[in-house]
Amino acid sequence: MKNVGDIVETTAFARAKAFLKADHHHFVDEIIHLTEIPSPPFGEAERAAEYARMMQAEGLEDVTTDAEGNVTGLLRGRNNGQMVAVSAHLDTVFPAGTDVTVRREGTKLFAPGIGDDTRGLAVLLAMVRAIKAAGIRPEQDILFVGDVGEEGLGDLRGIRYLFTQSAHRDKIGAFFSIDGSDTARLVTAGVGSYRYRVSFTGPGGHSYGSFGTVNPAWALGDFLAGMARIEVPADPKTTFSASVFTGGSSINAIPEAVHVDIDLRSAAPAELDRLDAEVHALAKASVAAENARNDTANGEISVTFTRLGNRPAGQPLADCPVTAASLDAIRAFGFEPATEISSTDANIPISLGIPAVAFGNGGTSGRAHSLDEWIDVEEELSLRGLYAALAAVLGVAGMAEDQSAR
Repeated sequence: MKNVGDIVETTAFARAKAFLKADHHHFVDEIIHLTEIPSPPFGEAERAAEYARMMQAEGLEDVTTDAEGNVTGLLRGRNNGQMVAVSAHLDTVFPAGTDVTVRREGTKLFAPGIGDDTRGLAVLLAMVRAIKAAGIRPEQDILFVGDVGEEGLGDLRGIRYLFTQSAHRDKIGAFFSIDGSDTARLVTAGVGSYRYRVSFTGPGGHSYGSFGTVNPAWALGDFLAGMARIEVPADPKTTFSASVFTGGSSINAIPEAVHVDIDLRSAAPAELDRLDAEVHALAKASVAAENARNDTANGEISVTFTRLGNRPAGQPLADCPVTAASLDAIRAFGFEPATEISSTDANIPISLGIPAVAFGNGGTSGRAHSLDEWIDVEEELSLRGLYAALAAVLGVAGMAEDQSAR
């Protein structure tokens, strides 16, 4: 196995770079093609089917759509033992019916989901073509993955399945998530999150005739006011948010049920658990206060927490080979790397102690998770990002030159 510095100096890698340069227009066309296939949360099947077809067209072996909806394809190495998984997520945050037509202005492409993470899906296919065209044989197998459920309430279900239930779960020794545009930005640790729907329920009644009856909306309001006063550390960064509100039936009725969706996050598991306990205690106190303050003759207020998501936190692994190779690759192509913590598909393997990072998919981008999302496919920066990503993957998987493919 060669280190990244040696790899990028080989004639085989030079051939891979030359191929990527010649292939760049095709790469951009694939970004557009995949972006215009809608892939809303829990509705990735159409894009997944097309991605499986594209994987097969590139000659990957054992192309499979697993029970969770992930698409996987294998590039065999010389040693069929542990494998390196390289993933990009199929889903976007946008609901069914969103217009995903791509608009082009110069080198900028505009469309919902085009950068997060459709460009990453195209990066994986470009890598496969470059490896094959350059006659490179990796030492380890490389598993390419288009995964589901990275966004929102998907709760990392695709990568969670990959590492806990898939046929590959015991073979993956290293993991790359190709996500986010900035090649210099390397995610090496995972922000954990707990997400809940908090439901306050009570007997309800007429707003005038039953005035004085316990009201779940007052309990919810007291709970939210208490949340607003919670103090959390800046380091490790810990956050909380109340995001979605539902409930009630009529303007002239005391509601029987009101709900709020909340998001709790921290880079440190202990802080996340402390925040979680404080939020639960606040809800219990708000219920007790409303039951003590108003009439409970027809019933009391109660509260339930329904878990909507649980993303595990994970700290950077000491002497992580994926991090080391990625940093070397980023520097090799003129970027100044910065390690960061975020919530990505890499949360799952990092939490399991498996070397993993989230690596940028290249170029620049903006307005992610908005209808105005854009990426820039200006060739020079785009190609340097592709080169760096390929060098990082080969730095972990290892490489040899396949003389028969020259």
